[in-house]
Amino acid sequence: MKNEKKQNILKVGTLFSGIGAPEQALKRLGINHQIVFACDNGDIEIDYDAEEELKKIKNMGTKKEKKEYVDLLYSSKSKKHNFVKDSYMANYDIDEDDFHLDINLLDGTDYKDKIDLLIGGSPCQSFSTVGFQGGLEDTRGTLFYEYARIIRETNPKVFIYENVRGLTTHDKGQTWTIMQEAYKELGYDIHQEILNAEDYGIPQTRRRLFVVGFRKDIKLKNEFKYPKKRKLKFYLPDLLLSKVKEGNFISKNGEIKLINEPGEVDSKYILSPLLKKYVMCTGTKTFKTSLEIDRKIARTVLSTMGNRHRAGVDNYMTDVGEIRMLTEREAHRLMGFPDDYKIVVSRAQAYKQAGNSIVVDVMLAVIKEVIKTGVFE
Repeated sequence: MKNEKKQNILKVGTLFSGIGAPEQALKRLGINHQIVFACDNGDIEIDYDAEEELKKIKNMGTKKEKKEYVDLLYSSKSKKHNFVKDSYMANYDIDEDDFHLDINLLDGTDYKDKIDLLIGGSPCQSFSTVGFQGGLEDTRGTLFYEYARIIRETNPKVFIYENVRGLTTHDKGQTWTIMQEAYKELGYDIHQEILNAEDYGIPQTRRRLFVVGFRKDIKLKNEFKYPKKRKLKFYLPDLLLSKVKEGNFISKNGEIKLINEPGEVDSKYILSPLLKKYVMCTGTKTFKTSLEIDRKIARTVLSTMGNRHRAGVDNYMTDVGEIRMLTEREAHRLMGFPDDYKIVVSRAQAYKQAGNSIVVDVMLAVIKEVIKTGVFE
């Protein structure tokens, strides 16, 4: 019928996309959305002149031609496989032509005014302070500059930027000062806050900086506020596979729900006597370190936790009568990924990808507050 209200489709682009925490947040919230583009090189580094290559790409005719050129450039310079792309493509609905390998070589003008929400982060790098103007030009040569360039070229209504909490004090505060000025130059009002995963439903101590920017020409119906903290409903021991079998860590109406039914834990996760002696050692005569396992709230999940080194021992648990490491599925649970998220990569890659991700529940809480402003209506 003509008088039926058409449901808006939220159009989203993500940079440094990883395994799709924002996409998973939107899925769990049941928001009707379209992934317009994603971008992640899977930690593959190649040698090229980024400025010269981008000039070539911008002179090409079609988006498809540009994408094929970059893909060929990567395949000609590296034999490494993009495992992040494997995980992303297995879990989200996106045309392969819109999954890009390199933010440095992405022409954002191909997506100008085609996305509502841009989400991503970038490595924390020192910026040039020549003249210390505190603007976008001071960030040249860094991946933040490329992130800002994509904001300028795509012109989203809102962006969400995530980074380590130390960014605001990095380089004696100069890094953050320059970034703030860059956002103003781009025409956005920004809000920033450090949020901890354990305050938003996930039993993990993981503090990250979240920056939300609203385009200045859009009038908000309601003021933006960061989400309120809430008490945890479950803890690390509660989400173990021995208590909640595979498939029983689910999302219902955006909230994680545990269906308590015991599952199996493979013996390969249990520490051998030799390995136990190594990882449980508190140190030597010259170096001592504290050691605590069986935590109710996990320490920060590390991308290297699959290596069974002592840096990740804080998240070991006494379970099934033995001390063991967390499984890949449990690591993903600690990042807010329900069990319907498909793990399609090796154990090492799965741990790495989980540890590099944004916590879904924190992103979910932030997106809910962004929507409340009415910016997408």
